[in-house]
Amino acid sequence: MFKPTSVALGGLLWKTPWKLSVTRKANARARLKKVDAVIEAVRASGVQCKALDRSILLPKEHEMVPKDKYTVFSSTARGYRKGIHKVPKWTRVCPPFHTGKRSSHNRLQKLTLRVNPKGF
Repeated sequence: MFKPTSVALGGLLWKTPWKLSVTRKANARARLKKVDAVIEAVRASGVQCKALDRSILLPKEHEMVPKDKYTVFSSTARGYRKGIHKVPKWTRVCPPFHTGKRSSHNRLQKLTLRVNPKGF
């Protein structure tokens, strides 16, 4: 006899909660603070590069509003915001960055979730 599973019944196997738990929020804040510490350590070492210049311009964890820490802009979500935990691989976001040419020089550019469009 076939035993119905959650997937067979039409549900998702891995369900994401509708809001972040207190523990996940604390982990997200700690992750932001660790990234800030790494950026500051690299800046203090005297290294110069374009990626470092871009990351210095980003807001630090203590400068961010809670709305920006835990939600991101989404053009498809109601209210144009969705929880950061709904973003696939939100702890290590790195989508492909294409220069428009088909070559081996297309590199991956880190996407930051710290900056959102103005007004949203």
